[in-house]
Amino acid sequence: MGRSSKDKRDIYYRLAKEEGWRARSAFKLLQLDEEFNLFKGVRRAVDLCAAPGSWSQVLSRKLRVKESSEEVKIVAVDLQAMAPLPGVTQIQGDITKISTAQEIIRHFEGQAADLVVCDGAPDVTGLHDVDEYIQAQLLLAALNITTHVLKPGGNFVAKIFRGKDVTLLYSQLKIFFSTVTCAKPRSSRNSSIEAFVVCQNYSPPEGYVPNMSNPLLDHSYDVDFNQLEGPNRIIVPFLACGDLSAFDSDRTYPLQLDSNKEYEYLPPTQPPIRPPYQQACHLRKNNLLAKEDSPSAPLEGALSTMNLETQLETDIATPETH
Repeated sequence: MGRSSKDKRDIYYRLAKEEGWRARSAFKLLQLDEEFNLFKGVRRAVDLCAAPGSWSQVLSRKLRVKESSEEVKIVAVDLQAMAPLPGVTQIQGDITKISTAQEIIRHFEGQAADLVVCDGAPDVTGLHDVDEYIQAQLLLAALNITTHVLKPGGNFVAKIFRGKDVTLLYSQLKIFFSTVTCAKPRSSRNSSIEAFVVCQNYSPPEGYVPNMSNPLLDHSYDVDFNQLEGPNRIIVPFLACGDLSAFDSDRTYPLQLDSNKEYEYLPPTQPPIRPPYQQACHLRKNNLLAKEDSPSAPLEGALSTMNLETQLETDIATPETH
């Protein structure tokens, strides 16, 4: 397949490159904002699990246009390093640590955030039960740190994998927000179990004190969930974002979308800085992977790996220029 094949199969991947977004996921947040008006009046925003930075890009472009650039503060948090973005302060940290929450508040000069977003997800295994469980734990970790940094009345948006336990997650979110909606943007593929919870009007229970060391769900606060009965404990409101005029994420489009503009292949806006698969790609590209029918291949592969490690150390010592 040629390098343009993905441009034909994934219209949002192509549009992301044309419009300068780091990933196609930028359109998901844009379509959520169209439906829920998330950015109205927002001056302090947090992007959790931010890398590679497409949602931080959206926040930067939208918020710094609507409000005075000096008043808007955006903080992006991720374990991975991320290429800089204008108007975005980056924290390379763990969202399960109280120190990360404290650093966010420091950047906001002691004030709480108006909006917290999280597009984080684990590397999927293909085992849906496992993937749903891990994603649920990531969502609760994001919610936990959100209770430390979000102001009353603020909004929280996070990715969710729809599964059999989605009603339990919904009940946990309802403890802290008056309105919780499960939304599916048109840029999210229909074949994916991915959706997004849009939690509005942060209103924690009276007397609730955020604490990273305690489990988030305390039954003394969980009034709604304790009163639910039956396997279908609650009906989760579900909303499809974006009208039919938007592109279909599951459809294949021709490369020539505009008759007046010739198609041109564009590279990704921001390639990964140092991805974990870098070494494997180098081995495959240089035909250095061990072959089963070659007895000497493992030894050659080991020697090549040693040479590669030396080369990688050299690459790290020499800054990349883009």
